Amino acid sequence: MEKPRAIAIGCSAGGLSALERLLHDVDPAISATVLVCCHTGSSDVGLLCELISRHTRLPVVEAVEREHARRGVVHVAPSGYHLLVEHDERFSLSVDPKVNFSRPSIDVLLSSAADAYRAALIGLVMTGANKDGARGLADIRRLGGMAIVQDPSDAEVPVMPQAALDIAGADHCLPLPAIAPLLNCLCL
Repeated sequence: MEKPRAIAIGCSAGGLSALERLLHDVDPAISATVLVCCHTGSSDVGLLCELISRHTRLPVVEAVEREHARRGVVHVAPSGYHLLVEHDERFSLSVDPKVNFSRPSIDVLLSSAADAYRAALIGLVMTGANKDGARGLADIRRLGGMAIVQDPSDAEVPVMPQAALDIAGADHCLPLPAIAPLLNCLCL
């Protein structure tokens, strides 16, 4: 695997708390872009960005169409749109049909990021109540990236990480407190 240029994170039920805990411990000097897709059910992702930003020293912003992904910044998928990463590392937004009952879909983000970053991508699937993210994580592994899954026994809702393990497998399956130290080690 190449030195990671991006970390793509997916979560759903219990995700806000997991993101806050994870990003609190991520070193602000990391050299990777952080991409987040969290199913919130809200029509405004601004509140999610604000809540996450209270727990991290990394800047947290809503991803914007045609904007470049920036290293050391947390880019959050906007509500109601699939977030995709193009080969030039710019974002594109889509209102294509829901995937796994969700828009934004974790699978869409992870699969497009896998295409853009190949072996320089880490995919992370955490707590959630459906299987979104499992196919995207499989794409990441197929294209040479690294897959990390929150240990289902540690997740607030274990369905999503268990589906990821069943469909994609993982290079690392860890409890939440152990994930940020691994990311720091890989990305500093």
